This record gives sequence, structure tokens and C-alpha cells, in this order.
Amino acid sequence: MATAKKAPAKKAAAKKAPAKKAAAKKPVAKKVAPAKKAAAKKPAAKKAAPAKKAAAKKPAAKKPAAKKAPAKKRTPNAAFMKALTPSAALAAVIGNAAVPRTEVVSKLWTYIKKHGLQDKVNKRNINADDKLKAVFGKNQVTMFELAGLIGKHLS
Repeated sequence: MATAKKAPAKKAAAKKAPAKKAAAKKPVAKKVAPAKKAAAKKPAAKKAAPAKKAAAKKPAAKKPAAKKAPAKKRTPNAAFMKALTPSAALAAVIGNAAVPRTEVVSKLWTYIKKHGLQDKVNKRNINADDKLKAVFGKNQVTMFELAGLIGKHLS
């Protein structure tokens, strides 16, 4: 029985020593965080922080790889670069020469801006003049319809 009593006494002595250390740390902890619960949460936050840093480092490693990919020169799709002949109605706006689809859109926008055909209130709309009305088939179109309407006039 004597040994059983000594063991709790040792544990009590062991408990007292950390209590003294905690008592010495309490004033510092109070300056940083007034509640003990906040101090208890700090070690958990410290454990979570390295995981976040590790997670942050992984995407950082991927970013240089992403930068290397665009360094290669992209080859344009052949379908976009194929020269197409415009219809008579479209040729009145952009000219008779066979040009790629991308150039047709660029020339149309140049014509629209030059003649001030973009709607003043809603800039997404294009007001057709006589030449464009023959191409579009209506008085006003949105810029999103533009490419679809042009496709009918290219061959």
C-alpha cells in the first residue's frame, strides 16, 4: 500500500511542476489571448498552418509548369486560316478578296466602328446600314450573332 500512495504523490509532484510553468506562462498568454480556450486553439492552428503551406507549395510547383506550356508557339487551326470567298453582299462591305474567317470579322468590326453603327445605349448591338442589312437580314443584331450570320456568306 505504501507504494500505491507514493505513485500518486509522484504524479501530484509532476502535476505541480507543469502548473508552475503554466503559471509563469499565463501572463504572456494573457497578453496574446485573454481566454484559455484561445490558447488551446493556437496549437491546433499551428498544426493546420504547415498543412496549408504545404498545400500552397504544391500549386506553386504547378505554376512554373503551366508557364512552360505557353512558351511553345501555338499553331493556328487550319480551318480558321483557310481563305474563303465572300458573297456579293459581304464583298460590298469587306472587299472581293478571299480572306480567312478571322479577317472577315476584323474587317466587319472596322467597318462598324468607322461608320458608327454600334448602338449608343447598348454597345453589344449593331445597327445595320443598307450594306449590312443585306448581310444580316435584319435591322439590328448582337455582336454574338455576328459570326453566325457571316458564315452564311462565306464559301
